[in-house]
Amino acid sequence: MKTVLITGANKSIGFETARQLLRQGYYVYLGCRDLKKGEHAASQLHAEGLDQVEPVEIDVDRPASIMAARETLGGKTRVLDVLINNAGIHGDMPQPPLEADINVFKQVFETNFFGVITVTQTFIDLLRQSPEPRIVNVTSGLGSLTLQNDPSWVHFLVKPACYVASKAALNAYTIVLAYDLRDTPFKVNAVDPCYTATDFNNHTGPGTVPDAAARVVKAAMLGSDGPTGQFFSDDNAPETGISPW
Repeated sequence: MKTVLITGANKSIGFETARQLLRQGYYVYLGCRDLKKGEHAASQLHAEGLDQVEPVEIDVDRPASIMAARETLGGKTRVLDVLINNAGIHGDMPQPPLEADINVFKQVFETNFFGVITVTQTFIDLLRQSPEPRIVNVTSGLGSLTLQNDPSWVHFLVKPACYVASKAALNAYTIVLAYDLRDTPFKVNAVDPCYTATDFNNHTGPGTVPDAAARVVKAAMLGSDGPTGQFFSDDNAPETGISPW
């Protein structure tokens, strides 16, 4: 049975991603900053008959919490097949580039960028034990530098500086990580779940949570002939599913 760790998995897209992977036969570790919320989320899945799931406390903003989660997981499994870096924040709004508080920049980067790096580096040893390891970085279409500079793009006017910069940085890290692991069985990709109605955006997005999670799941389940170092986005590239960086 394949194993997967999902950060920020007690609600919304992370939670639905867990549900869908459970239905595919994965054993899911629900990464949650608040363990009680994680336990509640796991109990919801248990009530649906999805038993191969348990919460793991992990706050991606705190290296000590990440290391503690690694020790916890190491006591449960020798192999991690999939890491889904889903936890993310948008930070206080609005975020004009000349006026946004530098502390908001730091806070958003801590979760969306530095947290991803720390989690990935901390769990890479367990991932290396998998015959087909997968890393999925949940990003945003707003992180595309190409589209952010294209006046014809539908979201061209949406430019929250802290959030956009953090996701662009995450995309860059995805590229260099995929390159570093190019001669291994790893598949490392960035996935834009697309503009989805969640708490994250006060439920203003037109997309559904199940559809968003399905995009993440698809990247998590790539076969050995699947791509690596790609930026998947149905919103930005509906024909090909591959967004420009």
